[in-house]
Amino acid sequence: MGNHLQHLERPHVTPRARLHPSHLSFGETVPPADSIDIASIDLSDPELWRQDKAWDRLARLRDEAPVHLCADSPFGPYWSITRYEDIVAVDTDHIRFSSASKHGGVTLGSVPAGFELQNFITMDEPEHGEVRRTVQPGLAPGAIARLAGLIRQRTADVLDRLPIGEPFDWVEHVSIELTSLTLATLLDFPIEERAQLIRWSDVTTNGANPDICPGGMEQRRRELLECLDTFSDLYKARQSRKDPDDLLSLLATNDRTNSFSPMELLGNVILLIVGGNDTTRNSMTGSVYFLDQFPEQFAHLKAKPELIPNLVSEAIRYQTPLNYMRRTAVEDVTMHGKTISAGDQVVMWYVSGNRDTRAIERPDAFWIERPRPRQHLSFGFGVHRCIGNRLAEMQLRILWEEILARFSRLEVVEEPSRTAGSFVHGYTWMPVICHPK
Repeated sequence: MGNHLQHLERPHVTPRARLHPSHLSFGETVPPADSIDIASIDLSDPELWRQDKAWDRLARLRDEAPVHLCADSPFGPYWSITRYEDIVAVDTDHIRFSSASKHGGVTLGSVPAGFELQNFITMDEPEHGEVRRTVQPGLAPGAIARLAGLIRQRTADVLDRLPIGEPFDWVEHVSIELTSLTLATLLDFPIEERAQLIRWSDVTTNGANPDICPGGMEQRRRELLECLDTFSDLYKARQSRKDPDDLLSLLATNDRTNSFSPMELLGNVILLIVGGNDTTRNSMTGSVYFLDQFPEQFAHLKAKPELIPNLVSEAIRYQTPLNYMRRTAVEDVTMHGKTISAGDQVVMWYVSGNRDTRAIERPDAFWIERPRPRQHLSFGFGVHRCIGNRLAEMQLRILWEEILARFSRLEVVEEPSRTAGSFVHGYTWMPVICHPK
């Protein structure tokens, strides 16, 4: 293995300064959950996710403190909701738990004053529904069906270019490539500039990560303003389109959304970019990794290709591409004997609910013949349920149909590098060898 990987270097990782007295330094080994005081558990620590060591903490919270207050974090105090049913209860209660940017939005912490990204996911009803409905036609079943042939051809082209018997980075050459192509099409963005979409997505979700933004939040701000400049011109040009079908044109031609302020435009564009990139890209990588880790499941898949839709749902559950969504309590709420006060940050850990034995049978098993494969939290619940969920499933289904047509095995030859951050649950590098049929 070592000889194979000499020319395939793991991405450089910048040593991180200690973020907070209770946080780990970069590279410090994460201690097991049972060796620490439960009050000190802070799931926002990026090292837990980079090292893939959050699982025992999530299990301990589910069992001992399903409504848990982290009183001291870099993002301020926040409550963790870790059981499946409790997460559904919060996610579907948009009266007492707000997503609105004026209360802090859907991620932990705050953003610099004057640079709040306003979009429909950070709105409450009725404004949320009004804006969301403008882009729904571009992600409706008919629109998705019309994309299927193009997505299949591009998937075939990408897979046919892969080396056989030699390691390469699956994240860069497959997952990012396929998602960027689809994302550019959805936005009618120049295909030859699609790498910029991925960059803006990474900067948005990992702006505090020095591997992504060595210049810190000022670099993030500068690059996102470049995104705004680019899309402002496109937005203005699209306002005269007669038959809009891409997502940006739908925004530009609708009476509700054709006069966005700069921050509203940037916020909604970034939402569409991140939604179309991070979730699908990391499920594409995760599905390959899981079937390598569970070879008996790959054998079942090859014997019964009709299980591909089940595989898709199971991969999305098992990966959980976004670890959490945040809400803010707008009134006092009591859960499990704990009082969440108005104004408190409340974090729904989807990644935890997807491993909750109270709701899901054998949740720690990757099981493609699971009786109810679409029972998971990865797309959220309620009015904010992921608008592009069917497109994500279709892209992953087509990918695996084309993989099975070409390869007998996709061998993961070294542990992948994972995203250092608590929001996006993903991969930055994964070396794979393709074995032909």
